[in-house]
Amino acid sequence: MSQRVSKYLKCRYQVLSLLNKPCLELTQLHRIHSHLVISGFISDPFAAGKLISHLVSFDHSHAYAVFHRLPHKSTYLWNTIIRSFVENKDSENALSVYNVMLSCGFFPNNYTFSFVIRGCIDTANVGFGLLCHAQVIKLGWECYDFVQNGLIHFYVNCGLMRCARMLFDVSLNRDVVTWTAVLNGYVKCGDIVSAKELFDEMPERNVISWSVMINGYVKVGCFKEALEIFNEMQRSRVRPNHAGIVGALSACGSLGALDQGKWIHAFVDRSKMELDTVLGTALIDMYAKCGSVEVACRVFEEMPNRDVYAFTSLISGLSNHGDSVMAVELLKRMGDVGIKPNEVTFICILSACARVGLVDEGLRVFESMNDIYGIKPGVEHYGCLVDLLGRAGLLEQAKKVVRDMPMEPDIYVLGALLNACRVHGDADLGNEMVEGLVNRSLDHSGVHVLLSNIYASANQWDHVERIRKVMVEKEVKKVPGCSLIEIDGGVVEFIAGNRCHPLIKEIELLWVQSDMHLKSLSLDTDVLLI
Repeated sequence: MSQRVSKYLKCRYQVLSLLNKPCLELTQLHRIHSHLVISGFISDPFAAGKLISHLVSFDHSHAYAVFHRLPHKSTYLWNTIIRSFVENKDSENALSVYNVMLSCGFFPNNYTFSFVIRGCIDTANVGFGLLCHAQVIKLGWECYDFVQNGLIHFYVNCGLMRCARMLFDVSLNRDVVTWTAVLNGYVKCGDIVSAKELFDEMPERNVISWSVMINGYVKVGCFKEALEIFNEMQRSRVRPNHAGIVGALSACGSLGALDQGKWIHAFVDRSKMELDTVLGTALIDMYAKCGSVEVACRVFEEMPNRDVYAFTSLISGLSNHGDSVMAVELLKRMGDVGIKPNEVTFICILSACARVGLVDEGLRVFESMNDIYGIKPGVEHYGCLVDLLGRAGLLEQAKKVVRDMPMEPDIYVLGALLNACRVHGDADLGNEMVEGLVNRSLDHSGVHVLLSNIYASANQWDHVERIRKVMVEKEVKKVPGCSLIEIDGGVVEFIAGNRCHPLIKEIELLWVQSDMHLKSLSLDTDVLLI
């Protein structure tokens, strides 16, 4: 009897050792399956579960067919097949199997819910997730940490932050992953205030937490705050990861913080980080926005692989700095290497043509969008086309484009035509454009200022006075100008007319101390702004 048991255990060990091997081929799995059936080991839940886990990676339907024919099923085996489907990115089938499990009279346990909730996250199935949460409460599994954390992740991914926060607040064992998940949820919803409050409360932060906060500030346009978080991360001795670097570079580009951008680039080189398309594009964008177009071109050429975003970023930088000819050449280079431009690429190219008056080239590019690349021009492209024709003085053609547009012109299209009227002194057409903007309730302060400038250029001062009175009656306020400068690695913001900035008072004091006899002068910040 003991020899029979020993032989049985030895045979079982041999089968399980085979199933524990990674990367088994399908023919090997078929042989093991046959051996399990003949020897009777197919009734062993552990062995059957291992077999199914391997089979799912080859053929989901075959794995489920094997599972369906098992003589004895258990919750463990149901969990195995559900988990296998989820891990192999087939969460739809995982949820279907869960339904079959319930219909067969099997009760899910805490492990079942951890896999099913992951399936709900992958499929964004809110209704199924809510049903699972109700079942978790009914069966009493809500006290298990990984079930509770899974539900928090589910609500965060679905944007249901109120439910996520309620679960988070009652959770007793919250790890850094859970904190970061809720933090990321607030960032995705654009609630940067709640995100910062939660970030400040975190007992422990990892590099992902820092990166989420950096990119959260970038997402809502708080670039100065994003760099402050990045610098705080440095002081906390946390090494930035790829996402944090990209977010910080984006903030540097928007603020014009070239010195800090260079430091980050040096850190990337020292750390031997791979210059992939995302990081490379972020560096190109940062250097281009900071005025170092030559360095942006050098980074572009150093990239081992380039995608449409890298090309578009450099085209935009070249266009903004007046090198429109090279921007057009870069578009041709895209075609040579087989990269198809997108809608943003064409906006950049058309803007480049408008800046230097390449009318024929711009018209050719506009026509090629639909004829060659199958991209229907949007309202932004029509705005660029109107700007191109308007800058060249072709106001009638520009007006015809606005009239024949397949969609309703927006403020940018009409604003481009209005700006052309200012440049070429066409007050009558300018007044017509403003009336169209007023009818569409798009008459913001810039529209009135433009029309006022048009009349001033034509020496029609009575109309200028009339426009100014209209602005006063409508309580239209001009948005003050703003400038950013980088001082000792930090970014300082100046707003026109703002005398409350501490740096202004410091400059006044320095000027007085330098015997420049400026005590009697009024130091207006507008004088300091270029």
